[in-house]
Amino acid sequence: MTKISPFHIAIPVHNLNECRTFYRDVLNCEEGRSSEHWVDFNFFGHQLVIHFKPKSDEDLHTNTVDGKHVPVPHYGVVLPWETFQRFAEDLKQKDIEFIIEPYIRFEGLVGEQATMFFLDPAGNALEFKSFKDMSQLFAK
Repeated sequence: MTKISPFHIAIPVHNLNECRTFYRDVLNCEEGRSSEHWVDFNFFGHQLVIHFKPKSDEDLHTNTVDGKHVPVPHYGVVLPWETFQRFAEDLKQKDIEFIIEPYIRFEGLVGEQATMFFLDPAGNALEFKSFKDMSQLFAK
């Protein structure tokens, strides 16, 4: 596959207005169509829709990866290296509470990547990552 098609993802949020502000003002996603129950966003060239769903008492599930507790499920975007670095600094300036602070995995090895995890106001886990060499995105 040579051309990446935009994905569509719809996620539940228990506070539509708080999450709308987060995606628009913190992550700088352009807002699209909306109703009183959902809002579309341009999520780094992809379509993200937040849908109202009453809050539940589900705990965040994690799997251990590299000794860190990675939240599952999670979603995000692979960004160019320099964009990732600027985005991480912007999030730090906005006092985002990271689940996993930005760091480098597999440094100097195949698949070297930067990664970070944090939650939106509804508790949805996001991971943003970047590869030093994008051709290694699917390398073994």
